[in-house]
Amino acid sequence: MMRQQIDDRTRNADGRRRIVQAANALYCQIGHNKTTVADIARSLSMSSANVYRFFHSKRAIEEAVVGEVLDDILSAAAEAGRSGGSALRRLTTILKAIAECNEGRPAKDRRLQDLVALAFRQNWSVVLVYQDQIRGLVRPVIGTGQDNGELRSGSPMVLTCCLLEAMDIYLNPSRTGVTRLRPSFEEMLSFCTGALRRTPSVQALDMASQLELTVGR
Repeated sequence: MMRQQIDDRTRNADGRRRIVQAANALYCQIGHNKTTVADIARSLSMSSANVYRFFHSKRAIEEAVVGEVLDDILSAAAEAGRSGGSALRRLTTILKAIAECNEGRPAKDRRLQDLVALAFRQNWSVVLVYQDQIRGLVRPVIGTGQDNGELRSGSPMVLTCCLLEAMDIYLNPSRTGVTRLRPSFEEMLSFCTGALRRTPSVQALDMASQLELTVGR
């Protein structure tokens, strides 16, 4: 009985994976609006009814496709976060990895990009989960930077949200590629990391100045 349940789960996972891969390919070729469930089924030599055994609607298929794209971005960001170095360096590599994933997609898969952008504009559940995971990736890095005195004090979650909000135009697939007057990614990132960096207190600066005056005498 247990073996049968495992086999059923494996077949279901394989079936879902095949459908998502077929849908992804069609979305890249003709776009998600023009792709029907019948098109996906035909490309797999199965019936539409069989597709609906795995996904209850076309929207569910679209969410699964977007979910795979976001999983790839999250994996790239997580890998970047393991690069080591200072907290600011790790934050920089994480945000660059996300931006590069988004900037690189439109040129190769413009039609797929349209679907991902739609999911972000409409706040699909898969997008909300992804955003929570990105916050969960960035927050500990900021906390570590605060612990070692590199970053300013304050709620790590608030600083995480401020950073991601400020960089949203470069990280959000629905906003990347938009033509408008704006700072470059590097300029905005430099501004944000500068705001996060811990600065000496006024008292410490005054003490340093007095020390310099004393030594100068």
